[in-house]
Amino acid sequence: MKWVKLNRPKIKVEGEKLKLQMRGMSAQEEHTHFLQGLLTNDVRSLRPYTFNYNLMLKQNGAPVDELFVYKIDDHYILDTSRPSEEVLNDLNKRKLSLRVYLKPLSYEHVFIWGEGSEDFVKDAFGVIPQDFRIEKVGDELFLASNPLRVGEKGYEIFGKKEELMRYLPPGEPSEEEFEDKRIRNCVPKLGKELREGFSPLEAGLAQKAISFTKGCYVGQEAIARVHFKGRTPRALALLKLSGAKEGEELLDDGKKVGLITSVSPISEYALGYVLRERAKEGKTLKTKSGEATVERLCS
Repeated sequence: MKWVKLNRPKIKVEGEKLKLQMRGMSAQEEHTHFLQGLLTNDVRSLRPYTFNYNLMLKQNGAPVDELFVYKIDDHYILDTSRPSEEVLNDLNKRKLSLRVYLKPLSYEHVFIWGEGSEDFVKDAFGVIPQDFRIEKVGDELFLASNPLRVGEKGYEIFGKKEELMRYLPPGEPSEEEFEDKRIRNCVPKLGKELREGFSPLEAGLAQKAISFTKGCYVGQEAIARVHFKGRTPRALALLKLSGAKEGEELLDDGKKVGLITSVSPISEYALGYVLRERAKEGKTLKTKSGEATVERLCS
């Protein structure tokens, strides 16, 4: 079993409930309407104690943030990758006159994965949540099963520090192994794979973070244009490096065909974007410092 402490700020989102449904509102709760029109996935469909994965985009479709949205009773908890002050400033500007209330939460967050993790969770809490479901296991302590965090089964424990500390797993945290697992399982990261100049669809997030039926949200038109053109010309790929470094261009016969975006701290594996026509499995591409062999496409 492996575990890691995540540096993921949490923000509570509450709002007023309309007495009458108003034209132009996507939900009767103002905070649900706000998130539904801001994020890429279908927040309105969430039931209490479930969650989904979302992106926040610019109008051009470039990622601003990636986050999980947890529905807790009549409010939401946002699990974000950006500093809470930055997110709060951004959201407060966007909510305009909506009666939406934002509050930063002083929560700690632990993620557990690998062999033995399920036994640990069952022994500690007496329950195993289903994927994308949340169990309240303390006054302000939550347990969730999240198969997207590193691309395989894993469990999240988050909440007040004094409660969470009673359930810390044995051994030392595994930050480097967490990053290696993320890369090997093709999980894109903000600032690495999720960045200006690359579409989230190229990162393989169409089925994980984007709803094509929910209606309008910021950046929807840009995403729809790429989606309805069919398969993207570039794709995220798992690479095996020999001397190559993060940030280097991938070259085929001297022509730029891609970019290395993440490199594992403990193995030779990496992620990068490659033109599909040049991304055959087993193909070796050159870089300034070495070589990168395509192991597989991520989507």
